[in-house]
Parts: sequence; C-alpha cells; structure tokens
Amino acid sequence: MGYRALAAMELTDIRGDEQGGDGSRELDAPDPDVVDDLGDEIATLAAHIHAATHRLLALLARFDRLRGWEPAGHRTCAHWLSFRSGLDLGTAREHIRVARALDELPLTDAAMARGELSFSQVRALTRVAEPSTESDLLELAQGCATEQLERLVRAWKKGSRQDEQDWERERHESRTFSVFPDEDGMYVVQGRLDPEVGALLMRAVEAASDALYRERGRMPRQPHHRKSDAGRDAARRRADAIGLVVERAFAAGFGASESTISGTRAERYQVVLHVDEETLADAGDSGRSNLEDGTRVSAETSRRVACDAGLVRLTRARDGSVLNVGRRTRTISPALRRALDARDRGCRFPGCGGRFTEAHHVVHWADGGDTSLENTLLLCRYHHRLVHEDSWNIEWWGVGRAVFRDPRGTAHATGRGRPPPLPSHPVAAMVRRNKLRGADPDAWTTAARWKREVDIPDRVLFRASEAAC
Repeated sequence: MGYRALAAMELTDIRGDEQGGDGSRELDAPDPDVVDDLGDEIATLAAHIHAATHRLLALLARFDRLRGWEPAGHRTCAHWLSFRSGLDLGTAREHIRVARALDELPLTDAAMARGELSFSQVRALTRVAEPSTESDLLELAQGCATEQLERLVRAWKKGSRQDEQDWERERHESRTFSVFPDEDGMYVVQGRLDPEVGALLMRAVEAASDALYRERGRMPRQPHHRKSDAGRDAARRRADAIGLVVERAFAAGFGASESTISGTRAERYQVVLHVDEETLADAGDSGRSNLEDGTRVSAETSRRVACDAGLVRLTRARDGSVLNVGRRTRTISPALRRALDARDRGCRFPGCGGRFTEAHHVVHWADGGDTSLENTLLLCRYHHRLVHEDSWNIEWWGVGRAVFRDPRGTAHATGRGRPPPLPSHPVAAMVRRNKLRGADPDAWTTAARWKREVDIPDRVLFRASEAAC
C-alpha cells in the first residue's frame, strides 16, 4: 500500500481502505504504518501532479508560440484555455504567464519537470526570477514552504529609486502629447506626461482593460532586448482599452463650463464616417469610405460600423453639392438593444461572453437584412471585427443558436464538447508517462526543509534577497 503501491504504479482506492468489507467505516484506531503510507502516497502523487503540470505548461508555451488559438477565433491563448479546459480566465492567464516565463528559466523549468516544484512555487518564482538570478532563488524555493516564498517575494519586489528633485523640472519641461494618422491610416499616439497625469492615464487604461477582459495577474518579465508575444498582447489590450476610456469620457462630459460653447458636446465630438451607399453592400463597388480628416477606412470596416451606429442620409447632386440631409436615425433602436441585452447577456462568440458589445446584423441591413431580434446578435468589438474584417460568417442553426464559421469553413458553436478519452487508470498512466520523461519523485521530493523563516540559512536568504531586488 501507500508509496510502495504507487511505486508499482497500482493506485490504492482510499475509500476502500477506510471502509470495512461491508462498506462501513472502520471505528478502530488506525494503524500508524498505514497512515504513514497514506501520507507518503499523497505526497508522491502530488509530486507526480507537479511534473504533469510542467508538461501541461510546456505544451501551452509551444501552443502559444504557434498561436494555435487564433484560427479558432479566440482573443488570446488564455481565452482559448479557459474555453477548452474549464479554468476561469484569471487562472488561465496565470498559467500562460508562467508557461512563457519558464522558457527563460531553464533551472526552474527542469526542477518542476522532476516534480520538485509546485505550480504555486513556480508562479511565485517567475514574478521575480531572471536567468542570471534564478539559481539563488531556486534554492530558496526548494527549501521553504510556498506561503513563506510568496511572502518573501512580495517583500523583495522593489523598483529602483530616483531623486525626484533632480528630475522633476526636466520631466515637466519634456511633457508632450500628439495623435496623428500615418500612411496606413492607423493613428499614432506619442507623448510624455507628468507623473501624476501619466499615472491617472494608466489607471484609466487598467480599469478599462479590466472591464473589457476581466484580466487578472501580470505578464511575465522578459529580457529587455526581446519584444515578446506577451508584450504585444498587452499592447493590443491597452489599445482596445483606450477606446473604452474615450467613450466613457464623452458619455460623462467635461464640465458645465462648456455649456457656453455653441453646439452640444455630443454633436461636437462625434466621429463622422462618410460612406457611399453602394460601398455598404456586400457585392457593391468599394467607393467612398473615409473619416472627416480624409483617412481611408476599408469597405468592410464601414459595414461593421454601420451595424450599430447613427445614420444620416445625404443626397448629393452630380456636382457634389448637398441636395438633402435626412434625419439622424439609429440602426439599432433602444428597444431592440434592450431585447438583445436580455437575450444574449454579452458577446455570443463561443467562450467569450464579453459585456461591452455591439449589435451585429447576421444579414447586413445594406444587403436587405432586417433590423430585428431574429437577425441580430451581440458581439464584442474584437469578435465583431473578426466577423467583418477577418471573413468569418455566422449562421443560425435552429432557433437562436448562432454558429460561427472561420475562413476554413470550420464551425464553432457554444456548448461543451466531449471530453478527451482517458485511459482506464488515468493516474497510473500519468505516473508511467512521468517516469518515461525522467520524473520519478518520492514522498519527500517537494517537502520543505525549513519550517520557519528563521530556519532559512543566512547564505540562502541573503543571496536570494540580492537576486530578487
């Protein structure tokens, strides 16, 4: 039994051990040897789970590098992992962060592969460790309890200090901010802000990013010379968050003093897109489609914007003069929007559910589609763009069941698929695979050597402290 049984790759049914032959629970005092064996089996199995978790993280890192989540239409690898594995989004993000970080920490990676470190320990280490410092931190992690490691890491995570008086004048004089379109029609944002203004902007972007993506955790620390995929993903999230910050600012307004300026705030700050009617049709010519400043917008982007926007119809003469300006109407009425919110409860793309959404016409109104509950659904901005600019299609299968088809023709629908087949004895199979990969832990592989922080040798504590600071 116990560890001896595990070593033979035959797992004990704990419930059977605790019950008598007739199914009743044993009332006699347990045999100390049996309890010890049970504890050894638990500790050894935990180490095997750590080694299997390392394999999971290694596969995740490779899948993320190959961007295997993109063809399925997911916003990030963490969204894909949450959808496919049942993890909540915050936990999935932390798994991706750790998986990416392990690529840069070979000693920590090898230790976890042997079952010597748990996911919790590696999660703490990857917040501060770098290739040049991980050996010192690894010795600490292998000797103390996870709670101690977390507390020590939090205490050591400090940035460098600067003399504020020496730099304040230079910082203030160098402040600048500009926004301008480039040759590709994208808008470039550049600037240097005073610390307090920059901090406010960062907080606003963080709040908007949390609202859009419910993000938890931090991205892994990467070498300065390498712009990682993690950095690009974070930059894209911040770009999306800026849009929400601007929308909320306009909705809140900018103070009563502006009431003396002619025109309402909403009218003065609208973004106007000029589009020819034939441009909106799916089979129409790609005619005029540009912003007020002349920046070209693709025809498909115009179709996306027109799904849920305010419309004003202008009739022009052949010489370009305006003959008639119609009334401003909304493609999605407030009543229809309320019905969509009640029915869809967020983005309808499988595995998303984002709360900040736009209404989408399954058959565009410019192609004759009705603006009705049966022909519309809610999509977040990311998946609305995916459907229009990235050539995805939506079909209705039955009443109210939306099916998304990617450019390859593969169907994606909401609903839990069948779980992957497992061997008849999955835990024993996991142990066997771990041993084939060289991981053969025992009952003391992950045990802490130092129960209290005062027990940690000074040479280990001081070296780790210097490495983490």
